[in-house]
Amino acid sequence: MLKTRELSEVLPLLSYEDGFLISKQGDLTACFEMTLPPVFTQSKSDLEGRWQSLIKGFQLLPVGTLVWKQDWCIQKKWKEGNREILGFLDGKNSEFFQNRPYMDHRSYLFVTLPNRDKKLSPSSLSNLFRKHWVEDFIRESKHLETFTDALAQMKFLLESEGIAMRVLAEEELLGTERGLGLIEAYLMPAAKEDFPQLFDLEFKPDWKSGQQRLGLLSFASLDQLPNSLEASRVFESYSTDQSKFYSGNATPLGVSLDCNHIYSQVFQIQEKDKFFAGLESKRLRLQALSRYSRANELAASSIAEFLDESIQEGGIPVKAHANILIWAGRKEELQHQLRQAGAAASKLGLISKVETFGAAQLFWAGIPGNAAALPVNECFHCSLDQFLCLYNLEGVEDSGKNGLGLRLGERSYGKPIWVDLSDQPMEKGWITNRNKFILGPSGSGKSFFTNHMVRSYFEQGAHVVLIDVGHSYQGLCELLGGYYFTYSEENPICFNPFFLDGKVLDTEKKESLKTLLLALWKKENETFRRSEYVAVSNALKEYYGYLEEDQEIFPCFDSFYEFLREQYASQIQDEGVQVRDFDLKNFLYVLRPFFRGGEFDYLLNARENIHLLDQRMIVFELDKIKDHPILFPVVTLIIMEIFISKMRKLKGVRKMILIEEAWKAIAKEGMAEYIKYLFKTVRKFYGEAIVVTQEVDDIIQSPVIKDAIINNSDCKILLDQSKYQNKFEAIQGLLGLTDKEKALVLSINRANDPRRKYKEVFIGLGSHSQVYRTEVSLEEYLTYTTEEKEKMRLEELKHQLDGNLREAIEILAKEIRDN
Repeated sequence: MLKTRELSEVLPLLSYEDGFLISKQGDLTACFEMTLPPVFTQSKSDLEGRWQSLIKGFQLLPVGTLVWKQDWCIQKKWKEGNREILGFLDGKNSEFFQNRPYMDHRSYLFVTLPNRDKKLSPSSLSNLFRKHWVEDFIRESKHLETFTDALAQMKFLLESEGIAMRVLAEEELLGTERGLGLIEAYLMPAAKEDFPQLFDLEFKPDWKSGQQRLGLLSFASLDQLPNSLEASRVFESYSTDQSKFYSGNATPLGVSLDCNHIYSQVFQIQEKDKFFAGLESKRLRLQALSRYSRANELAASSIAEFLDESIQEGGIPVKAHANILIWAGRKEELQHQLRQAGAAASKLGLISKVETFGAAQLFWAGIPGNAAALPVNECFHCSLDQFLCLYNLEGVEDSGKNGLGLRLGERSYGKPIWVDLSDQPMEKGWITNRNKFILGPSGSGKSFFTNHMVRSYFEQGAHVVLIDVGHSYQGLCELLGGYYFTYSEENPICFNPFFLDGKVLDTEKKESLKTLLLALWKKENETFRRSEYVAVSNALKEYYGYLEEDQEIFPCFDSFYEFLREQYASQIQDEGVQVRDFDLKNFLYVLRPFFRGGEFDYLLNARENIHLLDQRMIVFELDKIKDHPILFPVVTLIIMEIFISKMRKLKGVRKMILIEEAWKAIAKEGMAEYIKYLFKTVRKFYGEAIVVTQEVDDIIQSPVIKDAIINNSDCKILLDQSKYQNKFEAIQGLLGLTDKEKALVLSINRANDPRRKYKEVFIGLGSHSQVYRTEVSLEEYLTYTTEEKEKMRLEELKHQLDGNLREAIEILAKEIRDN
């Protein structure tokens, strides 16, 4: 018959007082949550710096202190939080990611000051099996004060080194009526956090918590460790011939181990003199016995080497232990995961042992606050710096503010996270402007990512002006109800810069119209006289006064031209304006092609899509006119005037101008100075300028891009650069990327999950850089697709549905899923 006991009878914890868990044997434990940087974001120097910081922090603790670190890696399913869905594609993405499995990670640090008269448990005894508690709780204020001061110093030092340490509150440890505490969650790993259901804990005949079967791998002997240990290791999957990618040495036992588990790392600080004296005594015994065994001689030599190294380098001796607790629903599944964990340990050169007899004792010692119950025979001796190489130094990415920025995927499991590329980085001081530079070769997913970014910003209230040369944004513009300007013989591109939409003619608008008219009149290398400038200015002022008197007249270039030819001609004749000061006939003659019946009479006389200031999505597709000597310069001037108007008049509203490959043509037409002005000024008006390009040679050879854009774009976004990896040094130097950022960029798409369709993207925000997945719903993919077969089917469905693109996308998505 199996014996059963109430947990309250055997639970080794007494109470929580003054910020400490207190065991029934008088052990005091301070409990912290550590925030670790996301996995695959650290360089070799970052990881080694964190390792050194931990050494500095822990060496402040008094002799005898037990430090137990637990990394909880729990498989969960993603759920959308409570927030307003911002649009059709936003809603489809929420549905797409719903229930996406991912690995959640929390790192806890329990620092225990054991009862000063108590050592670690003998090998055959654990307080799990005790029937009575005979030790009295003794607390000396001086002893406690020393410990408290050491903890405060440790916490301060680690936080100053960038390791966040949060003290766990009582309810987080002990739980509430509404949820489990950490202690209950450890004892019942199958229980749900938000549903505090209790389970029985069994050790025989099978080790179970509720219906979950438990298993434990331990590392309790030096024989199980490799000959040498380092804080970091090369991660081959992301490395190239030109770059080495590093991860934490113990990362394969942390979030990279894809199963429910708790990775424990525990050590007790030893007294140096006593510890070294004991080892020296052991060395002498082994040396004396070396004549009988070669093994004794080797062991004595190893101890001597360890002693020399520890004394010379001032190493701190510790007793140490590590284990991995795993649980699963079925026995076969548990066995598979134990083998999986053992294989992960072998990557570190570790030889794992599946615990049987000692598993219950090790598990019981892992209860927060019960570290002193660790069996002494399950520990090995080493130096602190060596053991900390087994510390897991990386965690997972926490999502930003829900619904702000872009929804991207973290790299390991594809968990959706919100990444703010603009406001939060500015607030934190990572960047000083919101401008962005995007570089990606053809086929790298550049336009796809840019579409996703534009859509996200638009749905969050931004005004977007986009200049393109390849119809990459037509689907998105149509779906969002924006204005799409493009050129064809049947439907040429047209604007109406004279339409004020009920606004008054302010100085800025007048200046932009003067600039346009003078550009139409004079050649690029031809200057205008001051008198001509004044005459055009007066003509505009008189024209808008004329419109106020007769509101039946529609403002456009035609009516302006007629006003000049009839009313203004008489006016300047009456005023005696000489031809040498302003040649009106020449002005009208040169501008005649833009008037009714002229070759370009459509260009400045639009009557549709003219409410541009309030229109939040405007796309200018310039592919067919980018080489036109007349149309292109005029169109670019109008576009710039539109954005300048938005930039200055829309207060408190985010403005974005995005220039795709069209920047090359714009730069040729004398617009370099404008681009420089734009990139330096737009940040003052809550705006951001973005340039997208695909050719490396373009950015290297263009002084406009090099000097104006790159130097004024604190956010750098790069897609797959594998085809340029042999000449990436030029890009690295041009963009000012560090070796760490180079390794991140060259790791893009090198080990993608074959079960999912996505491409990775590097985002650099000042000193903060990371690689993410760009993964979206099928509906969003179809909105941006450039695959001819999919586009043709979409157009066919849209035609059948009287132009309803949204319904067409949903039907095509269903067809693809059904097939």
